[in-house]
Amino acid sequence: MVGGTKSRVLVHSARTAVAAVASLLVARVFRLPEVYWAPITTLVITQSSLGAAFAVSWRRFVGTAIGAIVGAIVAPRVELRTLAFGLSVFVLGLLCAAARVDRSAYRFAGVTVAIVLLVPGREAPAWQIAFHRFAEVSVGIGVALILAWLWPESEEEAPTVDGR
Repeated sequence: MVGGTKSRVLVHSARTAVAAVASLLVARVFRLPEVYWAPITTLVITQSSLGAAFAVSWRRFVGTAIGAIVGAIVAPRVELRTLAFGLSVFVLGLLCAAARVDRSAYRFAGVTVAIVLLVPGREAPAWQIAFHRFAEVSVGIGVALILAWLWPESEEEAPTVDGR
């Protein structure tokens, strides 16, 4: 690695680690049950420049909200989870199109509805699982955006996977 690239990689790695840990700690403060979703979301968002972070954050937020709402509505009303899951994913595609959000929002909505409908062994009501999922992702988005604002990284500064 060249000196400047090495420095960029160090800064980027430090920035990403700080964001991930901050997100985990904030989720713990709120006593969210699956705190790992907050840093996972933060890791996805902090890999972008400030402008891109806002765009991906909005899509993730909208998609997660739509998926959580559909999951909360569908889960307590059905016994056939597989059929309900398939129909929910179909409906999510229509809802995301109606909301004029792109396929990445649809992807996030699908992940959320899968977690709400398909993760076994949960005692909490579906609406609570859906809310927690939305809250965990929202914490991750919020921390990532605050960090992107406080410690911005431009596209030119961001190192690529191969170190260039």
